[in-house]
Amino acid sequence: MSGRRSPAATRRTALARAGAARIAWAGGQMPVLGAIGERFARERPLAARRVAACLHITAETANLVRALAAGGAEVSLCAANPLSTQDDVAAALVAEHAATVYGVRGEDRAAYERALRELVDSAPQILIDDGAELIVCAHRDGGAVAMGLLGATEETATGLVALRALEAQDALCCPVLAINETLTERVFNDRYGTGQSTLDGILRATDLLLAGRAVVVLGYGSAGRGVAARAKGAGAAVIVCEVDAVAALEARMEGFDVMSALAAAPLGEVFITVTGAPDVLRREHFELMRDGAVLANAGHFDVEINLDELAALAGRPPREVLPLVDEYEVAGRRLHLIAKGRVVNLAAAAGHPASVMDLSFAMQALAVAGLASEAGERRPGVHAVAPALDQEVARLKLATLGIEIDALSEHQERYLRPLRAMH
Repeated sequence: MSGRRSPAATRRTALARAGAARIAWAGGQMPVLGAIGERFARERPLAARRVAACLHITAETANLVRALAAGGAEVSLCAANPLSTQDDVAAALVAEHAATVYGVRGEDRAAYERALRELVDSAPQILIDDGAELIVCAHRDGGAVAMGLLGATEETATGLVALRALEAQDALCCPVLAINETLTERVFNDRYGTGQSTLDGILRATDLLLAGRAVVVLGYGSAGRGVAARAKGAGAAVIVCEVDAVAALEARMEGFDVMSALAAAPLGEVFITVTGAPDVLRREHFELMRDGAVLANAGHFDVEINLDELAALAGRPPREVLPLVDEYEVAGRRLHLIAKGRVVNLAAAAGHPASVMDLSFAMQALAVAGLASEAGERRPGVHAVAPALDQEVARLKLATLGIEIDALSEHQERYLRPLRAMH
């Protein structure tokens, strides 16, 4: 034996080294999760627990894996989106943190489904999901695996819709904590994270100047509010489209133009879907759009822009005009689709800033520890996360910023207690 390393081994080592640097950089922006990881290392709340996660394989996710492993968990991970996977991070997790990782950037649907199956077949006790596909996979074939689950967490609104449908059919076999519905998630992840990273993805892919452009935001939920606010801050003329009357009225009171998607179709220059629903942009909208319109999706799945109808209208395959931009010609007009309709902040950018994911993954880590400690105490179904966890995460974040806040006096507590009981 010469002792010489093969070129492939050398590449893997270099990839893992780059991934480790990326993980460390993100970790420096995630002090709340870091503090929880240190606590976990002392208390070991997840000792001998098997945790399987279907999440975006990014440096921020790697720091969640590290915190869970510090708590004693045996962690396995697959990619929630093949276009968001950071291969160097995956290599570092395997080489330096002994995690089991399934996921390569750009893998096809068949590989993704095999990875889900591998995770389920490893008989995990707790699941962490971003879109509910891992949880649903665990419930297939009679739910034998699901019957042994202690619980799960779900990160997205879209995933919670699917899980509540299972619950309505009495088919959900374990408790699921609705991480997406915590205040921490809605305010920081959706509004600030999605708001900034969505525009980041669009600008990286196209290098457009947003100032003065008509930007149509379809959906004014928590994430849509963030996108609209950031686009307005960049100087865009923002139009909001909504199906909820209260949300539409709120958008109007915030100073945005509000109209139907059909009315907005000929006016918009950039269209951003943020709804979670399928077919938000479809044939009748494409037929009205102006030459050069840009289409981007910031919802979880690639169903919000009807790609079949767009392709049928074009009549021939799109032309790649930039690495992440496909051009469809429709009746002499050019419509530009970013990242093939996949979630743009991950497919065309790096996703949420690490400081935002710090709070989201801190909540995930605390929720997973709670599921482990409460094993068997919760009934199957979708459950709200205890408000105390929101407060704990927020207090930890304030502490990292050196901010102190007031506390209620005993007199104030007594006075407010009946009012709180009413709510």
